[in-house]
This record gives sequence, C-alpha cells and structure tokens, in this order.
Amino acid sequence: MSYAEITFRDRNPIKRWLQRQRLVSALALYGSRHPQVICDYGAGSGELCKLLAVRYPDAKIICYEPTSELLREATQNLAAVPNVDFRQEIGDVEVGTVDAVFCLEVFEHLPDAETLEVLSRISRLLRPSGHAVIGVPVEIGIPALYKGAFRMARRYGAFDATLKNVSLAFIGIPPNERPIAEIGPGLRFHHFHAGFDFRRFRKTLEEHLKLHEAAASPISQLGPWLMPEINFLAEKR
Repeated sequence: MSYAEITFRDRNPIKRWLQRQRLVSALALYGSRHPQVICDYGAGSGELCKLLAVRYPDAKIICYEPTSELLREATQNLAAVPNVDFRQEIGDVEVGTVDAVFCLEVFEHLPDAETLEVLSRISRLLRPSGHAVIGVPVEIGIPALYKGAFRMARRYGAFDATLKNVSLAFIGIPPNERPIAEIGPGLRFHHFHAGFDFRRFRKTLEEHLKLHEAAASPISQLGPWLMPEINFLAEKR
C-alpha cells in the first residue's frame, strides 16, 4: 500500500480531509513571506510540493525524501509540476541557501538521536533569515483517545491500538518503549505515532531553533488539547 493510500487517499473521508488540512494549516502559519528556495524535508508522496508550486510559482522547490520507494512515489506524483528538484541525499543541498523548510509528519517517526540530527540539519540549511514550519501529531490527551479508538477499530492489538497504550496516552503518559525498525538502509524510524509527545519535542526544538509561534490544526482556536496536529513556526538562531 502506497503512502498516499494511507493518507491523502485513505478510504475514510474524515482522515482524507484532516491530511489535506494539515498541509493548508502549515502554509497558513508560514504567512505572507516570499521564499525563493523551499525545501520539503521528508516529502513523502509530494503532496505539499504541489501546493507550494501553486503558491510560489517562481520559487525553487527541493523535494527531499530519503527513502527510495517514497521518492519514486513523489517523482510520479509531481511529474507535471515545474521547478521541483528531487533529492535523496540532503547533503547535496548547499547549507545556508534555503529560505523555508517545511518538515511535516516526520519527527514523530524519528528516534531521539535522529531527531537531534535532523533539527541540526534544518538549522544549517536555512539562510540567516530563514524559517522552518514543523508539523507533528498530537498523541496525548483527547486526540490520543479518538485516534486510538479509530486505530483499534482498524487493527486492534497493534502497538498503537491496544487499550493499555491508548489509555496511557490519554492520561498524558505515552508509552516509552516504542518499536524501532528501518524504513530504508540505515534509516531507523518509529512506524507508530503512539508514544510521541509533542510537549517533549517542543523543548528539543527550542534548543535548535528560535520558536515564534505554534498553532493547532485544523482549528487553531481549539488548541492541541482537542486538535490532532500542531505546527511550529521557527527561525534560524
């Protein structure tokens, strides 16, 4: 099953809408800036790049995806989109040359060491006046409860779909022992979102970038205590 089939083309219409709205919310948080070089860091199937190309038709868009399978999916999805530069190695992108980095639905999959490494890379990529929009899921409290119910209905017994782990996340103590696998050679990752804590991630983020604003998605006024996603707007220190 492709990435798009479990996200933007999922059989559940609410999930499809939420996946689309998290992209729209991330763009809204970035505001009215006019970047010339944009990097979609961990682009998946490339859906965000489509929106970026429409909003910033004169900008160069770097579609960075380290996994071969997802990069092929993105390349096919963006075949008709101009000004997209596909990269599988982030080291090929010159440091200090990017105006905006968007990194959505990536950090919840990264173990601690990889989290620190990617935050450092994003900081190095940005120009002195550059900004990053980083989006992660909310996996504690009420969002953990309704997400957990959805997951249990689909695949009861998986790590993110047990009554114990859903209950722990609901009371704000997400499970620590998260399974680690490889999504590609040497690319360690957590397959399940369960166990991720955006509060802890926020503290780590602030050690690497200057945080300007945080906004829940899709309805920012309801905050992360009800909404399933949160986006952070940060600036290079």
